[in-house]
Amino acid sequence: MIRIEGLTKRFGGTAVLNAIDLEIAKGERVVVIGPSGTGKSTLLRCINFLDRPDAGRITVGDISVDATRASRADILALRRATAFVFQNYGLFAHRTAQENIMEALITVQKRPRAEAEAQARRILKEIGLADKADSYPASLSGGQQQRVGIGRAMAIGAQLMLFDEPTSALDPEWVGEVLDLMRSVAAQGQTMLIVTHEMRFAREIADRVIFMEGGRIVEQGPPAQIFDAPQDPRLQRFLARVSA
Repeated sequence: MIRIEGLTKRFGGTAVLNAIDLEIAKGERVVVIGPSGTGKSTLLRCINFLDRPDAGRITVGDISVDATRASRADILALRRATAFVFQNYGLFAHRTAQENIMEALITVQKRPRAEAEAQARRILKEIGLADKADSYPASLSGGQQQRVGIGRAMAIGAQLMLFDEPTSALDPEWVGEVLDLMRSVAAQGQTMLIVTHEMRFAREIADRVIFMEGGRIVEQGPPAQIFDAPQDPRLQRFLARVSA
């Protein structure tokens, strides 16, 4: 369903992604782990052109985009097929929770306003925030804001959901509610690519775990293999550090 070929990104003279190749099956949950600054978030941002790759091809379903030739129409088509959940929520401060969920439905998918409102209300109920429909982000807790962010991604029915360290900006008391919502989304068969530093959650939710270092995929496999029998010394050192 999703194929990434030769994905490369440089900032200045530094290659942050080094010709990444990756395939993700429909309904698969893939978790990316690794040290800070190794290209994990850049990988997600390049997949939907929040950062434009320098080279490579990205295919999501029937949409295939060459980074060196991508037109605005190509990029918009790719973004319609993906949904991004940001670590710092990415909500519009001047719009209510319901309006934040409605925004992409109206502006990107061109749905009638009444239909978008009904969809937003359904999503708010599903994420446990039906009573916060008219609340602005400033009046919501960090956990509630991130749940709205996930709800916004759910609403558009994307083929691939991208999660960029969705709990890293949260106080510890709010982490659990966001992870619970992600478990619920995963249980519905949603295809997910997740960057996280929550190793226990990664072990629990992932069909496959990818370890990145130096802009490359160093090792990948089922959670039991990655966490209990790591082969590469770099992965072994990383796990030793995060479990210390």
